[in-house]
Amino acid sequence: MTQLVWNGLFVGSFYALVALGYSMVYGIIKLLNFAHGDLYMIGAFIGFAVLGAVGGVSASMALPLLLVVLLATMVLTGLAGVALERIAYRPLRRAPRLSLLITAVGASFALEYGMRAAAGADPRVYPVRLGGTSVEVLGARLTLQQLVLVGVAVVLMFGLNLLITRTREGRAMRAIALDPSTSSLMGIDVNAVISRTFFLGSALAGAAGVMAGAYYGKIDFLMGFLIGLKAFTAAVIGGIGNIPGTMLGGLLLGLLESFGTYWLGGEWRDVFAFGVLILFLTVRPTGLLGERVTERV
Repeated sequence: MTQLVWNGLFVGSFYALVALGYSMVYGIIKLLNFAHGDLYMIGAFIGFAVLGAVGGVSASMALPLLLVVLLATMVLTGLAGVALERIAYRPLRRAPRLSLLITAVGASFALEYGMRAAAGADPRVYPVRLGGTSVEVLGARLTLQQLVLVGVAVVLMFGLNLLITRTREGRAMRAIALDPSTSSLMGIDVNAVISRTFFLGSALAGAAGVMAGAYYGKIDFLMGFLIGLKAFTAAVIGGIGNIPGTMLGGLLLGLLESFGTYWLGGEWRDVFAFGVLILFLTVRPTGLLGERVTERV
């Protein structure tokens, strides 16, 4: 039982990191950015390229090097998210929502098949793998590397929450989410704040991509598709647009998958996850911590 909980929390921390980008972008400009999962894929490939350029790494240096590469990847993936917003979404910000949604789907395909053209269709083996000797804690087998990755994910999530709730930048984000026109009249640079929101969300997705590549050991140009849908599921479970709810949703989805796989079998893992998505959209579309918003005419 303890092993199932740990497995669920470990995978759930990846989901939560990616889902935060969905939730932040939806919260501030009401866009379901379906290209967000592909930023996770780009982060994994950036980490792959940097680690490959460094060359052979001893097992003792794998984790420190991975953390350095993770920080560099977050910056580069964040800039990729800013470029995506500037090129694909900003010109359509006043267009109907459907136009933005279709653009997001198109951007997703462009990123996926652009990466296929650049890196090839074959899966790539990650240069650094996180293995290590496992220890038993309360009946669960853990490795130091797993603990460090979960610790990094928790620090990033709580850091983001502090930024949004305790800083001037976070107040600007929340103001734009409520009323972008009035925020602009109050002196907030709406475009700059939205760009920084994309940067933060994309950086978190890039971090998750490097962590997943090092943990699972294999990446490919379509890896962002499924994780993107699951991150969307996590955001819906917690309450899309709600940052603490999104973190909770990611961890809950990881736990649900872990227990569902144990009870029903691994082949039902994705069916179980998307079944939960349908259940929430039917019974509680606002998610666990989301609030129903009445649109004013």
